Amino acid sequence: MKQGKGYDVKDVRLAAAGKNRVEWAKKDMPVLRSIGARFAKEKPLKGVRIAACLHVTTETAALMQVLAAGGAKVSLCASNPLSTQDEAAASLVRNDGIEVYAIKGEDRKTYYRHILAALSVGPNVTMDDGADLVSVVHTEKQGYLPAIVGGTEETTTGVIRLAAMGEKGVLRYPIIAVNEAKTKHFFDNRYGTGQSTIDGILRSTNRLLAGSCFVVAGYGWCGRGLSMRARGMGARVIVTEVDPLPALEAVMDGFEVASMAEAARIGDIFCTVTGNLHVLRREHFARMKDGAIVCNSGHFNVEIDIPALAKMAKSVRTVRPFVQEYMLRDGRAIHVLGEGRLINLAAAEGHPANVMDMSFANQALSVEFMLGNHGGLSNTVHVVPEPIDREIARLKLRAAGVRIDRLTGEQRKYLSSWEMGT
Repeated sequence: MKQGKGYDVKDVRLAAAGKNRVEWAKKDMPVLRSIGARFAKEKPLKGVRIAACLHVTTETAALMQVLAAGGAKVSLCASNPLSTQDEAAASLVRNDGIEVYAIKGEDRKTYYRHILAALSVGPNVTMDDGADLVSVVHTEKQGYLPAIVGGTEETTTGVIRLAAMGEKGVLRYPIIAVNEAKTKHFFDNRYGTGQSTIDGILRSTNRLLAGSCFVVAGYGWCGRGLSMRARGMGARVIVTEVDPLPALEAVMDGFEVASMAEAARIGDIFCTVTGNLHVLRREHFARMKDGAIVCNSGHFNVEIDIPALAKMAKSVRTVRPFVQEYMLRDGRAIHVLGEGRLINLAAAEGHPANVMDMSFANQALSVEFMLGNHGGLSNTVHVVPEPIDREIARLKLRAAGVRIDRLTGEQRKYLSSWEMGT
């Protein structure tokens, strides 16, 4: 296809390498491929304009191709300054004619300029990962609102922000929370985040996890997956929480649970996965060991209070790619990975394609559902319809060659009956 009319990527000459990487990812995305084949025939998105603010990765490129195959005009920007894979961005521009505005390492000004560029498509549907795009539409670019019928949201942090907007009555169009689909958070958040976060930590530090004390802040689905993978590599895992229910679950899962004040004294590696503000802060830095490593796998770089750490430091230097050493006045060093941004995407490649297959299948089918049903949806956050969730699970099992049983007529009657008793 011809090169997109509008784009801002690092170097379109990376397109050949990007195409190879996208094709490699698609080999492990059978569900999205099957949806793409149907979309290419049926064109359910014909004439629809989509502005997407997502991590620009090879898997995201596969999703953009499916949306375009369905007839949509797509404009894509990055949802995090460090998560872009420049080869994938270049491939979408040169090989697929899709507008892309994303450069790995872009500054804050460029990041928001790219969001505005993606919005210039005049979207009918928004596709977000963190709700920055929706926020800009509602605060700075309300002129786009009349044309927008709905949107989707990919991650926990964005769902929290959008749910708050819905509760306050300021959300101007319905959003489908892709993150809440079981085929998303059970797999992407748990298995994807668990593996890719460990991958990012190891690529940036080359540290041995076996025998280390690994502190996981937050025991949601991401925290569960990360704790499981760290323990599997031989680390002593301590979980910190503010909610008694997941804290109790962590205890029952066999993990140590402590306050961050306690964990700060003994941890070797700290990773935040809460979606909240200043989970690691001044009083914790003051207690950490010399050489402690801190990182984040939540969406925004606010979970670690880096400004507070900078004030405590007498010097800061980059000692390895994606590793900054904060030398404190008492002689201790604390190492921050990936500027406190998503370490699995800053220093590694993000979630494996196998789990993103289900996440992005939810995205594609949720857009299709939104276009056909937005008139009956309130301006709040909605869950992915259960039939979509189950269909994705069915397709994934079929692709894996796994068979499951079906209820017999007798069993269906029993489950719907109250007369049969024991």
